[in-house]
Order: sequence, then structure tokens, then C-alpha cells
Amino acid sequence: MNKTEIAEIKKLFKKDDNGITRICGCYVDAEKNKRLELKEAFYSLPEEEMFKYVEIFRKTLSGTLGKNLMNMEFPVEEETGENGKQKKLMALLQSKLEQTELLDEFYDRVIDAYDYTGNYLILLIHDAYDIPSITADRVENFDASDYVYDFVLCCICPVKLSKAGLCYNPEKNSIEDCMRDWIVQPPDNGFLFPAFNDRNTDIHSLLYYSKNADEADIDFSYDLLGCTLPLPAKEQKETFQTVVEETLGSTCNYEVVKNIHENLNEMISEHKENPEPLELDKEDVKKLLSSSGVPEEKMEVFEERFSENIGESQKLVADNIANVRKFEVKTPDVTIQVNPSRTDLVETRVIDGVPCIVIECCDQVEINGIRIANPS
Repeated sequence: MNKTEIAEIKKLFKKDDNGITRICGCYVDAEKNKRLELKEAFYSLPEEEMFKYVEIFRKTLSGTLGKNLMNMEFPVEEETGENGKQKKLMALLQSKLEQTELLDEFYDRVIDAYDYTGNYLILLIHDAYDIPSITADRVENFDASDYVYDFVLCCICPVKLSKAGLCYNPEKNSIEDCMRDWIVQPPDNGFLFPAFNDRNTDIHSLLYYSKNADEADIDFSYDLLGCTLPLPAKEQKETFQTVVEETLGSTCNYEVVKNIHENLNEMISEHKENPEPLELDKEDVKKLLSSSGVPEEKMEVFEERFSENIGESQKLVADNIANVRKFEVKTPDVTIQVNPSRTDLVETRVIDGVPCIVIECCDQVEINGIRIANPS
């Protein structure tokens, strides 16, 4: 799914009008016991409760594609095997969340796979979206709908005690100790199945959500869904940096690294209007390094390091490995941050036999907020 398709599904979750047919849930305590199960027609809920649930559903489709939101495909065995996880999700979808036995089995699988030390709420909803056609000028035509997108959305929300404190009691007109309640938090994890690819149903894929882009639970996604998450955003960046360092070795100098930074940011800028995230496979990264001045004789080392650290068929999201907002030069004692578009202001020189970082000055220099009159 791309950003446009995610936004189209997200906007279905309105407070005053949506197509949610059923909501189901299971409240699990810290000892992995089921404390409560619910199964309701969504519109039978009180209005205020509906509004709060809708906020949770919208949150599960929020974030940055390639970081918080990740497209995942099912391996063939998960679709064809007797106990395939995609097959189990298909059964849940086709039941429209009305079969208690399938719901209980799903809750059990979440509880077994989810490594969480506190209380949490598993939420499931079913929705049916009558997909409108899109005219040439990008206007939705609901009268020309040919397909219905049936989907389930799962949200896993921590449940935590509210903070202790004092509150005002209007009945007694007094300040007193507040009752502490168990409050459902925004979701930590979730998924949309099936995916809404090319504005239609794709039962071979799903969209996964992780609140913390740097700590996505790879084991949980595999054990529950049978899909392998890509490397978390932070790990992608660190692994890319390692590959560059190991590829260049003693030839890893300032100019080459600066060129990699500039070329990568230029690629991101050119891709900006595309709703799909810019992904780089092994060949794309190889071309990036080559155009940045990495010598050809280093490419064999790159091939080995990429395969070892990232994986032969894996891709990196460009936004995860680049920093379009800053260019940083760091030593043990000094950190210099430069406008990414003005990397030309920094260069390396050898002065009196000592390697130095040289920064071009202008007539507006401040030290600790104090403007100095003569920068020279």
C-alpha cells in the first residue's frame, strides 16, 4: 500500500459515519489470562465510546510508511499449508468476526506470540468498503463502484493505571484523592488485512503497524502472521553505515561520505511526489556508492558486506538511511551540524601537518547566543 491508499482507508473511520459492522475484543492481564471478551455490533455502542474507538483505529493507520507502517507479503506456505497463518486470517475475515471459536483461537495466538509484561486489549473490527471509482480529475464517484473491500483491522493497546493525584469532587465541593483507573492507551501494534493494493483487495499481503519504528517486534509479526518484518528503521540506518565503512575501509574519507549524503538526498527529493516509499535494493545501493566516488575495486567487498549484513533480496528505505534535515561532522570533542544544502562550507585540510576540519565563516557568527563583531 502507498500513502494515498492508506489515507483512503483511514478516512473511513469517521466519528459520525463509518462502515464498521462489528467490534470484538479481549482484555488480557499481565499473567496472560483473558479477563474480558466483547463482541458487539459497532453501532450498538454508546456514541462517546464509538468516538474513542475510532481514534484508536485511525492511530493504527498513522505514521510514516517504511517506518511505523510496513507492507508485508505472506510466504506461499502460509497460504497453502494446513495451519497457514494467512488461511486462518482469511477464515476470520470471511466469518465477519461472528464465529466465537475463530475469535478465541486468534486471541490465543496473539497471547502466545505477544511478549508484553503488562495488561493489554486486543481489538478487532470488520468493515466493508464500497470502493468508488476515481475520475480523471481525481474525484470519487460512489455511484460507479464495482468492488467491495472487506477487511479486518487489529489493534493491540496497552492498558495502564492512570496516575495518582488530587481532583475536584463537585458533589462534595472538595479536593480529594482521585480514583485510579485502568486506561486503554493508543495501540502499540496492529495490522490491516488484506492489504488495499492498487485500490483493491490483495489477500497475499497486509499492512503492519508498530508505534515504535525502531523497536518493531520481528518475532511477534512472524509468530502471529507468518510474515517477516523488514529491519527496523534505526537498524537499517546503522547497518547501512556499517556496510559503507567496511566497504571503504581505510579509503573512507570525508569527500566520499559527503557525496553519498548529497546523492542520497537528491534521490529522495526527486522521489518526493511519489506516494510509494523510495526503496533501494542491492544494485541501487551499489550505483549510489559508485556515483559517489567509491572505486570499482571496492565493489566486491560491498557485495559481500551487503549480503551478510542486510540480505541478498532485502531492500532499504531511503528515508531510513538518510538524514535530509542535517549534515553532521563529529569528533570525540566537537560536533558540527551543517545545513544539508550547504555541505560545501565544510572541508578537510592539512594545516601545519595536522588534519583539520575547516568551516567557511560569514559576517554573522554567534558564540553561545552572542554575536561577535569580527569572525576572523
